[in-house]
Amino acid sequence: MVRATLGELAVQFGCTLRGSPDVIVTHVATLESADSSALSFLANPKYKAHLASTRVAAVVLDSASADECPVAALIAKQPYVTYARIAAVLHPPPLPAAGIHTSAVVSPSAVIDNTADIGAGVIIGEQVHIAENVVIGPGCVIGDHVTIGRDTRVLPNVTMLSGTVIGTRCLINSGAVLGSEGFGFAPSAEGWVKVPQTGRVIVGDDVEIGANTTIDRGAIGDTVIGNDVKLDNQIQIAHNVHIGDHTAIAACTGISGSTTIGKHCMIAGQVGIAGHLSICDNVVVTGKTMVSTSIRKPGIYSGSLHAEEARAFRRNAARFAQLDELAKLVKRTGKKTGDTTEES
Repeated sequence: MVRATLGELAVQFGCTLRGSPDVIVTHVATLESADSSALSFLANPKYKAHLASTRVAAVVLDSASADECPVAALIAKQPYVTYARIAAVLHPPPLPAAGIHTSAVVSPSAVIDNTADIGAGVIIGEQVHIAENVVIGPGCVIGDHVTIGRDTRVLPNVTMLSGTVIGTRCLINSGAVLGSEGFGFAPSAEGWVKVPQTGRVIVGDDVEIGANTTIDRGAIGDTVIGNDVKLDNQIQIAHNVHIGDHTAIAACTGISGSTTIGKHCMIAGQVGIAGHLSICDNVVVTGKTMVSTSIRKPGIYSGSLHAEEARAFRRNAARFAQLDELAKLVKRTGKKTGDTTEES
């Protein structure tokens, strides 16, 4: 169990402390908790009603809410970010056990640092390189020529297929599949002809990949996930997709092949992104939006329409984009004719 005093946390994370610096906290909890050794936070005004009655040891919050806090307060400019960093201190991941389980099957050509922790039933192929302090959970399959950077944790039942490259300090959650065959088929009179998928998956540093997320290898060239990208559960990333640094993507989003997503983007849940397009940096796409054309200007984008016959949809979509101009034209025409009906 990790123990920290409020004084230590205030110094480490640059907070202003209201309360005793000697109070000890050991874990995090909600504001509704009555645990006197817990630390909580307030960042969303919706939960402010719980502040007055909280019985935790301390709360991380901003200066505007500090006077209403009945317990010790760690005052921060960014309470949620500060809470996240403190929580990581109080709840660190388990240290690697260092060693290879007797039931693991490891190719003689694999190079595994002696600080790595290889779990039960793991299969490791030829010419694999696993760096220091890597944890490979039970049941994982690591294909030939895979490279995994230091301090990366791979949770149980992850599959990394041939040639996959993982950076440092990554977290790959259970059931993820990296380097799977891309969906590449050429139509012919005789049927579908499979297009060989010869690329790799390249994952940068500090990346988190959610449970059951699938990232396909490139068809020609590589599928690339940038540094500090955060991927939720059950995301499909097709072949040759490039995702820029610091982008976050929520669950059940599907990204078609050869699409490029910029840096610092936020893609909400159940978004569909068509293939062979580009999304620039600093774009937010709201939930269930269908992105069918490139986005070249930073901003917030939304939109989804019901399915209909494609030719009719294209005509209506073009007209939908002209509605604002049409409304303005109607208003101008109304003024000229003496009709003062306002826009609805």
